[in-house]
Amino acid sequence: MIGAEAIVKCLEKENTEVIFGYSGVAIDPFWNSILSTKIKTVLIRTEQNAAHCASGYARISGKVGVCAVTSGPGATNLITGIATAYADSIPMIAITGQVNSDMIGSDVFQEADITGAVESFVKYSYLIRDVNDIPRVFKEAFFIANSGRKGPVLIDIPYDIQLAEMTAKFAYPETISMRSYKPTVKGNIVQIKKVIKEVEKAKRPIICVGGGVHLSGATKELVKFAELNDVPVVSTMMGIGVMPSEHPLYFGMVGNNGQPYANRAMNESDLLLMVGARVADRAVNRPDLITENKVMVHIDVDPAEIGKNVGPTIPLVGDIKHIFNDFLEQDDHADDHKEWVDLLKQYKEEMGSEREPDYSIEAYVEPKDFLSRLSLAMKDDAVYVADVGQNQIWSCAYHIVKNGRFLTSGGMGTMGYSIPAAMGAKLADHSKQVVAVIGDGAFQMSMMELATMRQYRIPVKIVVLKNGFLGMVREHQHYAYNDAYSMVELKGDPDLSLIAAAYDMEYVKVDGNSNLDGELEAFLKDDNAALMEVRVDPMELTKY
Repeated sequence: MIGAEAIVKCLEKENTEVIFGYSGVAIDPFWNSILSTKIKTVLIRTEQNAAHCASGYARISGKVGVCAVTSGPGATNLITGIATAYADSIPMIAITGQVNSDMIGSDVFQEADITGAVESFVKYSYLIRDVNDIPRVFKEAFFIANSGRKGPVLIDIPYDIQLAEMTAKFAYPETISMRSYKPTVKGNIVQIKKVIKEVEKAKRPIICVGGGVHLSGATKELVKFAELNDVPVVSTMMGIGVMPSEHPLYFGMVGNNGQPYANRAMNESDLLLMVGARVADRAVNRPDLITENKVMVHIDVDPAEIGKNVGPTIPLVGDIKHIFNDFLEQDDHADDHKEWVDLLKQYKEEMGSEREPDYSIEAYVEPKDFLSRLSLAMKDDAVYVADVGQNQIWSCAYHIVKNGRFLTSGGMGTMGYSIPAAMGAKLADHSKQVVAVIGDGAFQMSMMELATMRQYRIPVKIVVLKNGFLGMVREHQHYAYNDAYSMVELKGDPDLSLIAAAYDMEYVKVDGNSNLDGELEAFLKDDNAALMEVRVDPMELTKY
């Protein structure tokens, strides 16, 4: 068995179903060896998007996403996708080809020190020097990627190692025990009991959920705990969808771009349970405010996150699913916080946006109204993938999550994420309706993947909010530079109707004159790929 065959055998042992990637000489032995397996391969059109596809696949399947590219520029192009996954703690294996091992360090053709280049953006990286190490390395890599605080692991494999014959018999380890890596799963029972007592004592408790709740598969346990104790819930951007948007205990997204009533609820609470959230600047720009006059509990699987940005009263390290199961076992009676919940409902009514859709400018669609109606028209368990920019902020505020998922690039804010991530999500579960919402700037960063969608028959629905600007930056320049706009106007945009026709996609255009509900029904009616162009006022702001 040669190294490339051993790699494929490892992936089969990990039940890998699909690999996203791009070819090249330095990774060709691997791609050749995979022909004899049932693993699906997807040739994307630029390497960065291989990682985004793997990210979307991982987030919907709950498995580790896998991508593979060649050496040099193939590997360096992958870095942004790896960094995006790292920022959002998405489990991923990134396989990169490398020049012959005896040439490493010689600056030969298409050589790049990829393990060094990604050091800041991976949980761990390997450069395989011995073909017999392949089974151990892959077993460790999958374990590291999908345990503790999840994230990407890179495996760099020289060309000669892929072709070398193993001298030892292939044996994939059944178990793994790494002395230097033992993530905490079970929460400390003393700390758990402390938290339960604080919930019982609190008059104004609140739970702030982050993306870690999704990653641990703990949504049912958390919602059950909140309902049992009548505790309201707010979320960070990555925590959207832990609780349905219209659940009576859910009070929206916090942070700079969140709902004002959500921020007020968190500030006025006397007990804050921060669950699977990093307490980063986008969600909490004034950490001193959220800890003032309250008990702060921070629950996270990564001990490095607890106390990094804000000091908790009660730290609790462990897997969220395990911890909330323990909460439910230890907490044998319901607590009543009806008065507090009623107050928050009053805040929501008073501080919620009441702006009526403005269709006086017939050329444009009002995005708040459009996204709400799109959400209602989508299937109950649909996957909604928001890109980055104004479309992301509007989506966070006005997309209505029912029993589906909301995906976006939160920590890194990577434009062009939504289309490849939506492709990965669709391949993870073909039964799900998958809709990507993207601005015209980000669309032009990723529209090459329409060819991938066509080649592999990946029927994603794409909504392009078209305003002719890099809208979020234009909005910043509106406030910061008194409308002195620089490097934000998108002139020379392609005709999206012709783009759709070029890739055999259905095309729908929506403006202020459209029968919106009828157009949405036509757009979503089947499981074919479709492109919807939505004309938005270039001067539209995210804040109302």
